[in-house]
Amino acid sequence: MTLRFALPLLAAAPLLAAAAPALKSSPELGKAEGRCRAGETGPAFLVSVAGMKDRTGNLKLEVYPATDADFLADDNILLNAGKTFRRVEVPVPAGDTPELCVRIPGPGRYAVTVLHDRDTNRKFGWTVDGIGFSANPKLGWSKPKAAKASIAAGAGLTRISVVMNYRRGLGVAPLRQ
Repeated sequence: MTLRFALPLLAAAPLLAAAAPALKSSPELGKAEGRCRAGETGPAFLVSVAGMKDRTGNLKLEVYPATDADFLADDNILLNAGKTFRRVEVPVPAGDTPELCVRIPGPGRYAVTVLHDRDTNRKFGWTVDGIGFSANPKLGWSKPKAAKASIAAGAGLTRISVVMNYRRGLGVAPLRQ
């Protein structure tokens, strides 16, 4: 492989590695803590998922601390350190704009990710799946900084909209409308 072709692949590696769950991750971690109750009043995020490519697969929403060291970190490490990690995973619902509810420990800043796991393999595949972040930062060759992908939550329900990004050329971006 020549250096000319290796550089774009090396540049994309941090985004791909950051979006993929760690090997030790358990799909059930964070779900009980994140599950909203009927008539949820908060503190919680109510997340509208916009710009989906199709209605196949699952949606996986995860909440992380809004620090670069903790954003997209292994769920086991976060929970063992007493840090925030929440997960909601559901089949993609039919209809216009899916909404997912996730409980959070209290008011504050959090980084939220949504994975459109189109092939249901529970990990991000940049050629197949979609990904979105709270505050909808423009994506480059690596994961966004936590400050760019975080949002403030209040004591009640905090409504946010996450725009999905899918492969376009050698990068990822929202679908053209």
